[in-house]
Amino acid sequence: MATAKPTPTDSLSFCLAQLTAAAVEGPGGGKDSAANEAPLSRALLALRTRHVKAAGDIERFRARGGLRPLLALLRRTAAVAAGPAPPPAGPGPAPLPATSTGAAGPAPSSGSAPSAPTSAPARLRRTLDLALSILANCCTEGACRTEVRRLGGILPLVSILQCVRTDSIQNRTARALGNLAMEAESCGDIHRAGAVPLLVEILTASQDSQCLQSVVRALRNLADSPQHRLALAQQGAVRPLAELLATTSDPALTSALARALLELSRGCSRACAEQLSLGGGLGPLVSLATHPKRTVRDAAILTLANLCAQGLVRPALGNAGGVEVLLSELRRRRGPSGAGPVSQQALVRAVCLLCREAINRARLRDAGGLELLMSLLRDPRAEAFHPRVVAALVGFLYDTGALGRLQALGLVPLLAGQLSGEVGEEEEEGHEAASCDFPEERTPGPTEAGSFRSLRSWLISEGYAVAPGDISPDWSPEHCPLPELPTAPVRPLQQQCLQDSLSHSPPTSAPNPASLGLETPSHSGNIPNPSPPPLRISGRAEELWGREGPALLLLSRFSQAPDPSGALVTGPALQGLLGYVTGAPGPPNPRALRILTRLTCNPACLEAFVRSYGAALIRAWLVLGVAPDDWRASKPPRARAGDRKHRELGEMLLQNLTVQAESPFGVGALTHLLLSGTPEDRVACALTLPFICRKPALWRRLLLDQGGLRLLLTALSRPAPHPLFLFFAADSLSCLRCLISPSVDFAQPPVDSSSTSPCLYEQLLGPTPSLVPDLHFLLDSGLRLPAIRASAVDASPFFRALLSGGFAEAHLSLVPLRGLSPGAAWPILHHLHGCRGCGAALQPIPPPGQPLLGSEAEAALEAAGRFLLPVLEEELEEAVESVHLRPCGPPEAVGEVFRLGGTRLAARCAHWTLGPGWSPQARATALAGLVEAAGEEGGPLTEALLGAVMGMKGRL
Repeated sequence: MATAKPTPTDSLSFCLAQLTAAAVEGPGGGKDSAANEAPLSRALLALRTRHVKAAGDIERFRARGGLRPLLALLRRTAAVAAGPAPPPAGPGPAPLPATSTGAAGPAPSSGSAPSAPTSAPARLRRTLDLALSILANCCTEGACRTEVRRLGGILPLVSILQCVRTDSIQNRTARALGNLAMEAESCGDIHRAGAVPLLVEILTASQDSQCLQSVVRALRNLADSPQHRLALAQQGAVRPLAELLATTSDPALTSALARALLELSRGCSRACAEQLSLGGGLGPLVSLATHPKRTVRDAAILTLANLCAQGLVRPALGNAGGVEVLLSELRRRRGPSGAGPVSQQALVRAVCLLCREAINRARLRDAGGLELLMSLLRDPRAEAFHPRVVAALVGFLYDTGALGRLQALGLVPLLAGQLSGEVGEEEEEGHEAASCDFPEERTPGPTEAGSFRSLRSWLISEGYAVAPGDISPDWSPEHCPLPELPTAPVRPLQQQCLQDSLSHSPPTSAPNPASLGLETPSHSGNIPNPSPPPLRISGRAEELWGREGPALLLLSRFSQAPDPSGALVTGPALQGLLGYVTGAPGPPNPRALRILTRLTCNPACLEAFVRSYGAALIRAWLVLGVAPDDWRASKPPRARAGDRKHRELGEMLLQNLTVQAESPFGVGALTHLLLSGTPEDRVACALTLPFICRKPALWRRLLLDQGGLRLLLTALSRPAPHPLFLFFAADSLSCLRCLISPSVDFAQPPVDSSSTSPCLYEQLLGPTPSLVPDLHFLLDSGLRLPAIRASAVDASPFFRALLSGGFAEAHLSLVPLRGLSPGAAWPILHHLHGCRGCGAALQPIPPPGQPLLGSEAEAALEAAGRFLLPVLEEELEEAVESVHLRPCGPPEAVGEVFRLGGTRLAARCAHWTLGPGWSPQARATALAGLVEAAGEEGGPLTEALLGAVMGMKGRL
């Protein structure tokens, strides 16, 4: 069956031929205008409805060369619409009319343009409509956008936008420009062609919703870079968008406006914030935060978040309800069904910036923002936000109610974790993000640390400085000096080292109070000086501030409370402060040292230092140089930079606690803890007393007379009340031993195996013994060992009864010895025949590193006790000690020796553990081995340690 013949308008070739002819002659250029116009209109209509609808059709149209005549037609049509007729077409593209703008500058405003008709004739309008519609469709394809730009198609569109004021034509022109703006190169050309003022003018003049949507979309696509967004704002593109958002009721236009404002507000500039606020856009944006359409809702919320980067608009944004909106959205995104931390970044930044104004801080506090910020600090997934959140919380530094709430939520241990943890730097903000509570600051020349710049505006607003240049990053608003110690003056070297550690200056130079963050002697009390002397920012001071500055400032504020013990004198807080002081890559911030000094000088913190093992922690970390993670290592403490300064600082802090402990208040507090406290408090008090009590009358009464020492020793066999309890206990017992007997050396001389006495038993050995044995002992293994009956009878009551009493063995020449191995029997036979120190006692002892339990040494000791040979038993114990308790032996061997049992061995283990010369780690490791070996039966260990501490050698 034959197919129907297509009409001429169905052919792409026919359409391109008509388009080319019209481009050469121009619209209305022929003799018969009506006749020429009809085929062109049919061709344009066919192109729009048939040949440029799909991606493949557009590609075919471009490949057949349709873009060049289409653009030429647009140029000629725009020229006719502008007034004068264009010159005849040459081989190249037609020139622009005189009224079109060049590429080098913006288009003239509507007021300065030549007079042009407000609307083209109906024939021209139809041609422009169809041609612009075709071009806009073609520009949806990337290759066509590139070709249109190459052929110079942007300037004709700008000319049409300027000359023709018909809504439909402006709509299609704006749509084409919006599509072209999707390419970065075309976007720049559109800006340079001066299209932005024309699009802005349409926003204020047009009432057509479709036209406005196309213009809004074009402006959104033109905001593809920070430079272009700034140019749009400077040319007034934001305010009409905000005004339209405030007045329109068209849902489609509202959606387009919300998306455009979101794009324009990225990296929000001052001009953008001012125009959006003056245009009344804040209220509508807040209202759109509850829009049923998600894209509109998200665009409005993120636009509000972007606006927070400008301090001048944040108070108005808070008045419009933006604080509650942003908090609600951030809370939703952090919920179980929310997205990850990446989607929260803009909201976290906005909420933190809102903390810079007092009015917004009040709204944020009342809306539950403190709890939300604390949840961010507790979330390890939000670790990248932690520096910003901490800097934001500094805004609440003197809000007593907020500080109390933050403390109850657990801020202090989180801040301490910020000091010792590895977190990133806070993202720096521009000077326009400064607090609006004070006139805009001027950024000084040198680059400043991000945390300091985040805080500087708040310090100015609170009256601590007159100008930004008057603030030094190491200046402390609390103005709390290091308290003078009421005890004996510190040694000159110690004082010099401490000043050096505080001022970070060479020891030979005197520290400057201003550089330490301390007030001059003329100030009194804790009232901040409203007008501190000008302190210029220097590179050295900036280094002192660092990323830890906001956390330290908040901790310092907490430490100024009358009783800061509940928050700061805890294990996590102290570990954070001490870890920062000893682990900072450079000189630590002096504020951390002042915090520690302030806490140790506060009588209200004494009991908390005792309960939290704070004094033991200070001694271990600063004086001994052993961090909590290092105590189980048997090697010496790691060498750290500034160890001497750390040791001097630790001694000073312990001296502060000693002053508090030996005062009448401290004596009463310690006595109450030791006698009436909880079991955990009593043990902690007994352990801490050797560190902070130096008066013999006090520590003797509390530890010896009132049972504190025995209480501590008894606690060793119970579950540890602190992760570092064994390390602290070993150090405490060693300190107490030195207090009781500072000049006594309990080290036992090792047995010299090289100098042995003559062996008497060897006379019975060999094929031709010098003494003829009259008795043999038969072992379970079948081995027969020779012996002299008289010597065995004289050496032991057991053998006297066995060999000369009424037993059958008294008449036998071969006497069996059950349960005795050859190695264990060897020292027994030597001892029975008078050998003392011949080396036989060393033979059953296994070498170091091998277990003693189950060895022949254990069997020999058991046999010596069974056969009533106490001298041999002591000799075997000395042999075990010489091999396994050597001065340089491993501390793990102490527990193995203790497991052999016996009072003397237990005493020897205790003296070895608490003896001088051992590293703190080795002493703690040995004590841990003793506690493990003792198990639940802690009585023998308690008595052994008590004797070692009191200086009693016992039956050694």
